[in-house]
Parts: sequence; structure tokens; C-alpha cells
Amino acid sequence: MSHALALLPRRAAAFVPVLPLVAVLALLALPLTYDGAGPADVVSGLLVVYCVLLLLRERRRPLSPLAAVVLGLPVVGLALAAMGASSPEASLTGLGRYLQVFVLVPAAVLTLVRGRADFRVLAWSFVGLALWQGAIGVHQYATGTGASYQGDPIRAVGTFGAQDVMGMAAAVSLGLVCAVGIALGRAPVRQRAAAIGCALALLLPLALSFSRGAWIATALACAVQLALAGLRRALKAAAVVIAAGVVLMGGFGIGTAQLTERIDSITQVTDTPDQSVVDRYALWASAGGMWSEHPLTGVGLKGFPEHRDGHATLALSSGSDIAGAGSEYHKQALLSPHSMYLLVLSEQGLLGLLTLAGSWLALLVLGLLRVRRRGPGPDCGLVACGLLVWLLTDFVYGDIGGPSTVLTALGLGLAAWWALAGGERGHLVPRGGPRERLEEAAAR
Repeated sequence: MSHALALLPRRAAAFVPVLPLVAVLALLALPLTYDGAGPADVVSGLLVVYCVLLLLRERRRPLSPLAAVVLGLPVVGLALAAMGASSPEASLTGLGRYLQVFVLVPAAVLTLVRGRADFRVLAWSFVGLALWQGAIGVHQYATGTGASYQGDPIRAVGTFGAQDVMGMAAAVSLGLVCAVGIALGRAPVRQRAAAIGCALALLLPLALSFSRGAWIATALACAVQLALAGLRRALKAAAVVIAAGVVLMGGFGIGTAQLTERIDSITQVTDTPDQSVVDRYALWASAGGMWSEHPLTGVGLKGFPEHRDGHATLALSSGSDIAGAGSEYHKQALLSPHSMYLLVLSEQGLLGLLTLAGSWLALLVLGLLRVRRRGPGPDCGLVACGLLVWLLTDFVYGDIGGPSTVLTALGLGLAAWWALAGGERGHLVPRGGPRERLEEAAAR
């Protein structure tokens, strides 16, 4: 007993480097009371400054050559697109946001996550945030205090509010993907059992988010995780999911008319699409028109709103209806194409898309190769690959914007750690050292 008590402070101290990353996720659990950059965005910026000071103090190289190339690749397209922006203010704002999400914060995660134990702490933090936001979302649905959906205040949005209706869906989806990855990996039995319970609990708030894009991305990410985990585990997990779906849709009567209609609409977008789908098609066509006029470098960062009307069709509405969850009714302007790939293509051109998507593809290929080689801690690999697949799928239907964007940056950071530093040799700490032994003891 005395030995275990003596070990507790050492175990707690071992996780100190990753705590700033956990703090960013914790801040996303707070209600948002104003527009603009939230506290999580501010802290993520301070996190980058902290990493720079830490590296200067320890006098070590921040990234390996491979990591520097993969994470630094988007800078080329961003720099050219910034020079083509309509104003210096738009140039600096857009450049700073893209660098934060796709370069600096992922590099900070790569620097601060020093082993598999740190990775698991951050993955469980994703799960914790998802459970908190999901619980609030279910309460909103049950009490009719959520965001407006077809005139009813039932849409689960968590603390993100009606201004960022996709925020809770993203948080719950990423937490569910983390839970599935832990459950399918080689973590201790108690952790796997807890992860299974968390994944099943998150199915309900995910359904009540009424987010078709999040549903599709989560299904695909979990399918990839199941395929990587092996056939036997895949069949067991599929049976559990089917049973949970039967209970939710039948036993608890969750299969409401709105939810059923939303599910059916996934396969009806070309037959009788609703206005949201019509708007999305119009925005996609507008982005394609911008790219056709500026194929190489795009219209410049933050240039989509300015050029939208010149390429949009008459089918585009004046904006989306926003109401509920503490917000008065108003129209929210449609200032992006709601597709990350088309946003990059229209504002940064083919060069920007190739550099940014090339970085993501490199992370995915390297991550999948490490999982297939069954390196140490495969649960980390399943989580990382699942997060990256979710993000790359969700980018088809959505783009960055709002307080929940920092989740994208942290998810890319975990994927980058596994792909670029989570291999057989570990990261920053020699194998067999005290931290490595501590991780192995904790895993047992």
C-alpha cells in the first residue's frame, strides 16, 4: 500500500505536460455567452506560445524532419492565398486561423504528448467532453430548450448554442470515435468496458443532433476502426450497435417523426431536397465558379463571402434560420460553402488544396501503416485513424468556423502524433526510461 501511495504523485506528475491540452477541451464545456473567439481558442493560442518557450528552455528540436514537412506543407498554399486576399486584415485573419487549426496547434499536441499514456488521457478527455455535451443535448431535447428544428426547439446543441449547431455534434462524434478506438484496442479490460459503455451512451445525443454529416462521418470512421481491429471484434461490435439501436429506436421510443424523416432525407437529397440541401448545392456551385475563374491560387483567403453572390444561383436563400437554445430568431448569413474542400479550392485554388489535403493524406497513410504493423498501444492507432477519417469525411459536408473548430485542431494533433511520433521508438523519451516504465505499470 505504501508503495502504491508513493507512486501516485509520480503518476500525477507524469501527466503534467498534457494537462494544457486537457484544459482546452475543458473550456469547451463552458457555455458560450458571446460571439467571436472563445476561451478555448485563446488558450490554444497561448498553448502554442508555451510550447515555443518550452522548446527554447529545453534546447531541443521541436519536430522531426518528416513531421516538419508534413505539418508545414499547408503553409505554402496559405502564403500564396494570403497574398491574394482582398485586404490586409482579411489576409492576416484568415492566415492566422488556418495556421492555428492545421499547423500550430497540431504541432503543439505533437510536442506535448510524450507517450501513449498522455495520448490516452487526451482521448478520454474527448470522451468526457462528449458525455457532458451529450447530456446537455439530451436534456434540451427532452425539455424543448434546444435549437429550433422544423419549428420545434428540440435540436440538441449542448453549450454551443444555436449559433454553432454543429458544435455538439462534432464533440459527441469525436468522443464516440475515441471510445470505440479504446474499446477495440488492447487497453486494460476495465478501460475497454468503460469505453463500450460511453460509446453506447453517446449514440443517443448524436442522433438528437439531427446532423446528417456527423452521422455519416461517425459511421465511416467506426467502420474503418472495426476493419483495422479484425473480423471477430468487428462482428461483436456490430451486434452490440444493432442491439443498442433497437433499444433506442423501439424500447425508449426515440424514433420520432423528425428523426425518421432526417434519416430518410440522407438518400433523398436528389429527389425532394429540403431548403438546407438546396442552399448547400447552390453554395457548392458558387465555390466551383470561383475556382474556375482562379484555378491555381483561388480568390484569396476570406474571399468566399465577397464573391459568393457573383456565382450563386437564384435557388440560394437569404440565410439559415437561427432560434432556440437562448437565441432570438434571426437569419444567419451563409458565408461559406459548407465543404472544407470546396472552401479551400475556391479561396486557395488547386495549389492550396493539394498542399493541405496532401498533408492530411500523408498523416492518414502513415497512421494506417503503423496500425497495420501492430506497433505498441494499437488502441492509440485506432483512435488516431478514426479521428482523422471522421475529420476528412466531415470536411465534405462542413468546414471550419465557430468555437468547436479547436476540436479539429486537437484531433489532427492526435492523428499527427500517432503517424509521426507514435511508432515503435516512442516520442522524446528513450524506451526503458522511467516514464516508459511508468506507462507500462499504468497499463497493467
